[in-house]
Order: sequence, then structure tokens, then C-alpha cells
Amino acid sequence: MRSVQQENAKFKGIIYSIAITVFIILILPFVREWFHNRGSIRWLHIFLISSAFSFIATPLVKRFALKYNILDIPDARKVHSSPIPLMGGLGIYLAFLISILNNAIFPKELFAIIIGASIVFISGILDDVLKLSSRLRLSLQILAVTILLLNGISIIIFEQNWWGVLLNSFLTYIWIIGITNSMNFFDGMDGLATGLSILISFFIGIVAFQTNQPFLGWLAIAIMGGCIGFLPYNFGSRKPAGIFLGDSGSNFLGFTLASIAVMGEWSEKSMVSSLATPILIFSILIYDMTYITIERFASGKVHNIKEWLDYVGKDHLHHRMDRLLSSKRKTVLFIYLLSFTLGLNALLLRNTDHISAIILLTQVSCILIIVTIMEIASNKDRNRG
Repeated sequence: MRSVQQENAKFKGIIYSIAITVFIILILPFVREWFHNRGSIRWLHIFLISSAFSFIATPLVKRFALKYNILDIPDARKVHSSPIPLMGGLGIYLAFLISILNNAIFPKELFAIIIGASIVFISGILDDVLKLSSRLRLSLQILAVTILLLNGISIIIFEQNWWGVLLNSFLTYIWIIGITNSMNFFDGMDGLATGLSILISFFIGIVAFQTNQPFLGWLAIAIMGGCIGFLPYNFGSRKPAGIFLGDSGSNFLGFTLASIAVMGEWSEKSMVSSLATPILIFSILIYDMTYITIERFASGKVHNIKEWLDYVGKDHLHHRMDRLLSSKRKTVLFIYLLSFTLGLNALLLRNTDHISAIILLTQVSCILIIVTIMEIASNKDRNRG
């Protein structure tokens, strides 16, 4: 038994050494120039740097969190049974910055996203350590979105007169803050928020390159690489997660991905198709946020926004599916597959008209309604039992 453990440790050490070597090679100036001169594979350079750095940094972050007792302590609403280190998002956050800045990507919008994401990330760290109030967390998220708006990053649906700007800004606040918090809610099972972030960034990246928006594609690839480097520590085949994203990581991922979606022009055919693309890609997060909001108010669990912000419970999609499937691993894989299935529809929207976009959105809605019916039926059966 001991020899097997020694062999596993040796193998992990070899992989870790390879990751360090790859990262050092990739950041060399002449290697970076080689990738830059071959623009069609520049994304690969960003992806490899981000994934390698995240893979290297995560064990160090874990050691830091253990040393300073920054842990997620089990309680009645959580699914893990022992304290788990937090702050896993630090490696992803740094991997994102290093991979993007190393590639000399410096538009004004990038700095706005970095500043806003950093505010959200730091507030998440403070929440992991000090437990901030819901009002303060929300205020900092509003500040972060305001920075984006001041730098021209906004949903554009209405005309750019005074009332149109107000409505566009309001929708931007709702979208980014909603996605940020929804991603945080999904950080409740091993690998769930990380895997969803990989899928969402994958589809954003594909559509960005389809629509000739390489900058947005590079940002999405940087997120995806960081999450892939982190995933082995967060979603093992046999052992439970060794480290969690924490509020810092999940909030950073949700905020950054939602901001990238706002910046994009996702279809050349129609406004409906352009709006439908991010809705399809983020549909799992939108569905869960909508479901819990309706259910909590309808059941009387909450009566106002303050109570909603303060409410904690095991009523999210992964909790409900865990009760249905009786397996956390199956639940995570089911949600992965569901998100992937819904995201595939977004790849079709580039050349579709608004009628086709509405049909695709209807199809996605039907799939989610079917899932809801399954959940309700299962809960009724359990209550009878």
C-alpha cells in the first residue's frame, strides 16, 4: 500500500515538474513572439500559460489556506463532511492576469474588467476570511459593474438617449450581478462551479472566434485554462476535493465571464440572435437563479430583497438533483452534460435569423421545464414515502 502511495506521489511530482518547465518556456520572450507571429494559434499560448500556472499555484495556495486556517467548515447546508481549504480561486485569478498580460493585450476595456474583477475577487477573499454582510458584498459588486459602465462596457438594447442609457445600465447591473452570484451558488459540490466555468468559457471562446472577436476569445481561453489547471485539485476521481474555489474564485469567474458576454457582438444576423447567444451559454445559471427566486417567494421563505440576500439553504439545482440522483458525482456530471447540451445551441446562432433564435430559446426552455417536472415528481414521491 505504501509503495502505491509513493508511486502516486512520484508521478504527481513528475507532472508538477513538467508543468513548471512548460510555464518557464512559455513566458520566454522568443517563445511568446513565435506564437504571436502565428496569430491563428495565439490562443494556445494563452491557454497553456493559464493552465500551467494555475496547476502550479494551487498547491501553494492550499498550503497557505491551511496555514492560516482559511477553511470551509461543514454545516447543515453544505455537502462536505470535513474542513476544506478555500481561496482556490487565487491561482485562477493570477493565471488569468499573467496569461493575458504576458500576451501584451492592453485595451482600455481589459483594464476596466481587471479592476472590476479585482474588486469582486478581493471582496470574496474578505468574505472567506471575515464573513462580510450581504449588503456590503452587493455594494462592492455594484461598484465593480459601475466601473465597467464608465468604460463603455454595457448591454446595448435601447437607444442611447438618457432613458435608454438608464435602462441599458440597469440591465447590465442585473446581468453581471445575477451571474456573479449564481456562479457563487454553484460552488457547492466538488468541481461544479469550476466545470461550469470551463464549459461557459469554452462556448464563449468558440463563438468569439466564429464572430471574429479574438480579444474576447483570448479572455475566455484564459479563464478556461485557469479552471482546467485547478480542476484536478477540485474534482478527483476517487478522493473528495482538496481545495475549494471559495467566494473569491466563484465570484471572480462569474463576474469576468458575464462581463465578457456583455462586451460581445454575438451575431451578425439579428439583435435577437446576439442576445440569445449568452442566454443559451449561461442558461443553467439563469435557470437556477430564476427557480430559487420564484420558489422562495412563492413558499414564503423570503418576503423581500434583504431576506433573499441573507437566505441560505439547500434548494439550488445541485442540491435538488442530488436528492433525485442520490449521488454527488452523478449530479455534477448531469449538470455538466445539461450545460453542454444547452450551450451547443449557441453555436448555431451565428447565421440564424430572429425566428430561429426564438425556436432555439424555446427548445432550451422546454428542456429545463422537463428537468423541473422530474424534480417536482421526485419530491412528491419522496414526500409520500
